[in-house]
Amino acid sequence: MAAADAPGETHRDPRLWRTVSALGVAQIISWGTLFYTIAVLGGAMRQDLGLSDIFLFGSFTAGLFLSGLVSPLIGRQIDVHGGRRVLALGSVLGALATLLLATAQGPSTMLIGWLLAGVAMSASLYDPAFATLHQISGTSYRRAVTALTLFGGFASTVFWPLSQFLLDEIGWRQTFAVYAGLHLFVCLPLHLLLVPRMHAARKIADVPHGDAAVGKGGGAAFAWLATALSLAAFMGTAIAAHVIDLLTATGLSARDAVLVGSLIGPMQVAGRVMEFAFGRHLRALSVGTLAFALMAAALALFTQVHGVWIVALAFAMVYGWSNGVMTIVRGTVPAELFGQRGYGALLGRLARPQFILKSSAPVALTLLYTVDPARTLTPYVLLLVALAALAAYRLAIGAAGRRADSH
Repeated sequence: MAAADAPGETHRDPRLWRTVSALGVAQIISWGTLFYTIAVLGGAMRQDLGLSDIFLFGSFTAGLFLSGLVSPLIGRQIDVHGGRRVLALGSVLGALATLLLATAQGPSTMLIGWLLAGVAMSASLYDPAFATLHQISGTSYRRAVTALTLFGGFASTVFWPLSQFLLDEIGWRQTFAVYAGLHLFVCLPLHLLLVPRMHAARKIADVPHGDAAVGKGGGAAFAWLATALSLAAFMGTAIAAHVIDLLTATGLSARDAVLVGSLIGPMQVAGRVMEFAFGRHLRALSVGTLAFALMAAALALFTQVHGVWIVALAFAMVYGWSNGVMTIVRGTVPAELFGQRGYGALLGRLARPQFILKSSAPVALTLLYTVDPARTLTPYVLLLVALAALAAYRLAIGAAGRRADSH
């Protein structure tokens, strides 16, 4: 069930950590410019282009949906050609998307810009980077993934204030133009110069499609794991979009709600630091169980906030830790369950339902508010989702174990 090591790599290879650092910088820029910008620049875009909030965020949602649809294809290309070419393409697409958004004159061009941004996300965010590291990092794969997510955890911390500063100084169009330059003149050279080519001994004929990578009898394990990770992705996006509103609905003041919500990001990074420092003593599967269990515990705490600041603080700390480690689980658990063959295609197939549920999460909670205007039932619904994710994850491990025993 464990993945085999990539040839010729050791955990002492300094080239690997140069690659991880390069990918980390590119992840900060890619997440910051493609995913996080709409939270800061969206209002100005909507006002200048005369659009509704529904159309603006619907366009962004459509981009996420498209990202999920093309993710398996992107993963397959990484298996066949290596991550260097695909990540470089993602940087080019990111530059084109942000440039198109910078020059948008109406709803059609803006929609096309966000759709192109969605394709760029599928070729430049965590999943293609994880698949690339899997090819080159050998026994250091898990630590390399954790280190990469430490970089990525700072994307919103860097780009929310940067976007606000640039918006105030030069406007949203010029801000997107600056971001196009970052993709073209920072991310693209990093990917081309510091991501190595795929190992020469790797043959295209040896790379299976995602179905073959799962292996005979692994369909149930894959289905349960995809369900668990997709529910976790839904949870993460729903809470990111609505946490302040939900906290104030419990009776917290707006100021306290913002303070509590702002602690989630640092706790994500703290969870990843702990995994990097101590995770080697635990199997990836065990870390996954802990992450899903803590996510459920966090939502249980959330149902009991009732305006009590210390309970809200406990929720933010536990949830932030679990959500931060969940990103590592996405990259490491599939390798332990299914091995290394066709890993890019496998991650791509797992990413598809995750992106689709992520894209639906904000509007799903908005629709839930129509029957729960006081937001009193919503935390319990989120708790049920978290418990379902934990159950699906444990069923995935059980199904994988039965498959291994039968072999």
